[in-house]
Amino acid sequence: MGYTVHYYDLVLVCIAASLAVGALVGYATPIALEVSIVVLGFVAIGLILHALFVNGPVDRPEDLTAEVPLEEVPQVLSPLDATE
Repeated sequence: MGYTVHYYDLVLVCIAASLAVGALVGYATPIALEVSIVVLGFVAIGLILHALFVNGPVDRPEDLTAEVPLEEVPQVLSPLDATE
């Protein structure tokens, strides 16, 4: 079974690439490093927002309303079985 590149893999690569390009622009041009990182940081934020809200990780809005049975909740995240 081979690995395939998915949308969210590309989003992660694009986030890192936009910040790397910001650093490169800051070092290679007279534009201040802080300005280039901030501007291309907004590009990264735009990519994150698109991945979360426009092309979200659910198939249908009904997936968000499905209740998870208590048996399927990981014990690490379950406050019901917290022992000290």
